[in-house]
Amino acid sequence: MAKFNVTFFVDSKEKGHKISMLTAYDYTTAKLIDQAGVDSILVGDSLGMVMLGYENTLSVTLDDMIHHTKAVVRGTENAFVVLDMPFMTYHTTVEDAIRNAGIAIQESGAQAVKLEGGFHVKDKIKGIIDAQIPVLGHLGLTPQSVNAFGGFKVQGKDEGVAKKIIEEAKLLEELGVFAIVLEAIPEKLAKIISESLTIPTIGIGAGRYTDGQVLVIQDMLGMYPDFTPKFVKKYAELGIQIKEAVIKYNEEINTGVFPEEKHGFKIDDDVLEKLY
Repeated sequence: MAKFNVTFFVDSKEKGHKISMLTAYDYTTAKLIDQAGVDSILVGDSLGMVMLGYENTLSVTLDDMIHHTKAVVRGTENAFVVLDMPFMTYHTTVEDAIRNAGIAIQESGAQAVKLEGGFHVKDKIKGIIDAQIPVLGHLGLTPQSVNAFGGFKVQGKDEGVAKKIIEEAKLLEELGVFAIVLEAIPEKLAKIISESLTIPTIGIGAGRYTDGQVLVIQDMLGMYPDFTPKFVKKYAELGIQIKEAVIKYNEEINTGVFPEEKHGFKIDDDVLEKLY
């Protein structure tokens, strides 16, 4: 299988290939995802919630992102790896945004960065792209703006916000992003946006008509018990299986069932006699 690269995103849209993307935050998970043939891996700042136990993504640092992305890159041979730029790493000056994106790419080994927002970050996105760093856009429900939104709410249900999202999508395409994540917006709005762009859209809670889909892997595997969004389809219940396995392990230690003789190592009798 050929290494998925940035040019494949537009090619996929032209050919009608639906792009698959999942999050990963560690070597083992990334390796499994990559071997399963997923096109792209997003090292999302969602790691703040599903890996670090924060209430939201706002506490995640650039060092956190680089640390986890390095592990993902080491486990990946074919999938395209995107690093999610965390809160306040691109919100001040263009210079800071370019510098932080450059550090992220150089130190992590990722092939692209993701930035949330449209009009208010357009100069930062342009600067980063001009610095030859590929950018994945993100519109709709942008988790780093959760406080401004008043919580995790569907975006674009009213005319004004819907028109703004459409305009921002076209702006991001003009700026040169290679694709756009559309999160938690009405399905028909996502369809309008997807049909109006030459670059692909990747939906998360945006319905059936985007050019690809992304999910948080802990959600789709049933491993994150705190909250499951409406748009998630669970392909497994690993959280239950893991808990049951650990309960059994604990019981077998207490009852002496584990370990058995086959789990140990032997020593020759003549050596053993010399030890007494």
